Formats: sequence, structure tokens, C-alpha cells
Amino acid sequence: MKCAIPSGITVKIAVSPPLPLQRAFMIVRPQYHWFRRLFIWHGSVLPHILLRLCLNLLMALLAVSCTRWYGQWGIRLTLAPFSVLGVAIAIALGFRNNASYARFAEARLLWGQLLITQRSLLRQVKSMLPQRQRDSEYCAALQIGFCHALKHQLRQSDPRADLARVLPAGVLAQLRQHPAPGNRLLLLLGQWFGQLRSRQQLSDILFQALDGNLNQLSSILGGCERIANTPIPLAYTLILHRSVYLFCTLLPFALVSELHYMTLLVSVFVSYTLISLEYLAEELEDPFGSRENNLPLHALCNAIEISLLEMNDARWLPGRHQADHRYRLM
Repeated sequence: MKCAIPSGITVKIAVSPPLPLQRAFMIVRPQYHWFRRLFIWHGSVLPHILLRLCLNLLMALLAVSCTRWYGQWGIRLTLAPFSVLGVAIAIALGFRNNASYARFAEARLLWGQLLITQRSLLRQVKSMLPQRQRDSEYCAALQIGFCHALKHQLRQSDPRADLARVLPAGVLAQLRQHPAPGNRLLLLLGQWFGQLRSRQQLSDILFQALDGNLNQLSSILGGCERIANTPIPLAYTLILHRSVYLFCTLLPFALVSELHYMTLLVSVFVSYTLISLEYLAEELEDPFGSRENNLPLHALCNAIEISLLEMNDARWLPGRHQADHRYRLM
């Protein structure tokens, strides 16, 4: 469906099926019984740290098999230093996970606010210009393009295919000349509102209301860029990473004198707890990435697109993204 906007650009509302999704997803599982949860594989960090646990198991086997040999040389590790170091590592891991989850939670709040703001902006356009359906369609197209541009900017992927699907040809030509299409789309929306105001189609009060939502979208864009561009300091992450792996490597040699063959089980279990927490913190640190516990930006953009097209009474709506058989929501 095409319609002309006041500036002479043609608006093209997407009627083609959604593009193939990139391999970036979030695990969305129903709440299972506590016993069944013990055996969940998909969505767990266990597949990603299994090799590291196997290496720890080999170290435990080495400690058990060589305990008599290095005991003759007077080499012996006790649990005392590991008790003190274990408490320190646990506290540091707690702070690390809290910092990473705070970034994840803020990112989710920003994308939730994005949906709210875009709905409000389109509602204002439709209420203030009720006889100009083409204007609301143009506004919706630019907003849908903005959320897709933001998604690709955060994941450092190519936005051209998605933007070509949802944006007018004239707008798309302008975006090719700019490295930040999301920010440019906000500028185009602001200029369009300014043209309506200069033609006396918007009063100063109504213009301020619309501009306030544009400022909110700009704040969301800046908040997402801040999270994506300022990771947790590497020195802090590196210290904790080295401490966890050194602790897990030497732990079997401290356990073997008291636990003997049970060293294998206890060492792997302790290593699983520490390494999985460290790995999960690393995943959550970048909430816009493509790992299993990152935000499903494809699904969020899909929800925004459906919501805005539905407000415009579009004849065709894209299918809503659903989790696959492995509970992955892309």
C-alpha cells in the first residue's frame, strides 16, 4: 500500500513476510516442577562450560593418582587458604553478577519504554491529525525503521535489508549517507513535525507534546548506546576470571587428603557453581548480544511493528515471533 506524504515522499507500508532471523535468541521456558528443572539442558550454561568441567575432573583425577607421590616430597595443600579465598571469590562473583544483571534489567526497561513511547507518539499523531491517515502511516513507518535501526546498531549488524522492507524509498536514500540511521530517523521525524507546525497544522502546544516524545526516543537511544559502548572494566573482570579458574584448578589438591575419591565429585560440583556464575555474568554483561540469555531484539522489534501497524488498521500484520521447540525466542 502506498500513500503520499506532505513532502512528496511515497510511504511504502511493508506487506512482505519477515526476513530470516539471525541466530540470536533468548530462552523462554515455562515454570517446571523443581525436580524436572534439575535435568534441563537447553537454556542451561552447562553445555557451554562442560569442557571446562571435564578439565577440572582431569585435575581431580591427577590429584587422586599422584597424592602419594607429591606427599613424599612434603608438598601438601590444606583447605584453610581455600576457605578464605572461596568466601572472597563468592562475594566478588555476587557483585559481578549484580552489575551484569543491572545492565540487563536497564536494557529491558529501555526497550519497554521504547514500545510505550512509540505507541504514544503515533496515538498523538492520529489524534491531532485525524483526517490524514497517510501522515500516521508515514510516522509509523519511520518509528518501525527506528527500532530496527537501533537493533542492528546495538548488534553491529547490517540494517539495510530491514530498513528497505519498512521505510519509504526517499527516506532510505537519505539514510544511506549516514552511519547512524537511528539518530537520522529521529531528525527526520523532528523536521517533519516542524514542517507541520510551520504550515499551521500543529499548534505550539501540540508540537511541544510531540517533541517531548521525540526527546524520550532520543534518551532511549542514548541509554542503549551507553550500555553497549561502556562494558564493565576489563581489569575487574580479568581478576575475577583468573581467580575462579586458579581456585578450581588447585582445589582438588587440597581436597584429596581428606576426601580421597570423593574429591572428583566435590571438586566438579564446586567448579560448576563458580564457573557457571562467572559465565552467566559474562553473558548478561552485554544484554544486546546473541547469546541464549540476551534480549530477544528480533521479537521486541516484531512486537513494536505489529502494535504500530495495528493502530493504523493495516490490512496485513506480520506473524508474532514464538519460541521454537528448544524454547529459544529470537
